[in-house]
Amino acid sequence: MASVLAGSRLRQEDYAPRIVEHPSDLIVSKGEPATLNCKAEGRPTPTVEWYKDGERVETDRDNPRSHRMLLPSGSLFFLRIVHGRRSKPDEGSYVCVARNYLGEAVSHNASLEVANILTGNSWAAVGMWISPPDPDNPVRTCGTV
Repeated sequence: MASVLAGSRLRQEDYAPRIVEHPSDLIVSKGEPATLNCKAEGRPTPTVEWYKDGERVETDRDNPRSHRMLLPSGSLFFLRIVHGRRSKPDEGSYVCVARNYLGEAVSHNASLEVANILTGNSWAAVGMWISPPDPDNPVRTCGTV
């Protein structure tokens, strides 16, 4: 094979990227760390970028102060999930995109949701409840909603 593509010599052993580990949906508490996994194969080794709700995700490679890190494996690691009343920068639908000069591969969508903690007679998080602390009774009950 003696074709030339984008200034690189195409070799028989080169191949387009493919996703070998897709990210999974996550439900995470505010302030906690989280990882969206993504692993891609290809030759040459593909670069990986992440997109949230169609927009490219800024990581520590773009901004050293970012709370999101692109790991060598291609996974996206959150030092802490940021979630406020007005701003929910981490909650959304994510995909990873792997690219090399032969093409690109896009992962399945994965949603990242922040667990809701309700107040009142019970605390609820992600379909479960735990009785509030009671100084007179150290036993706490829990169940599913």
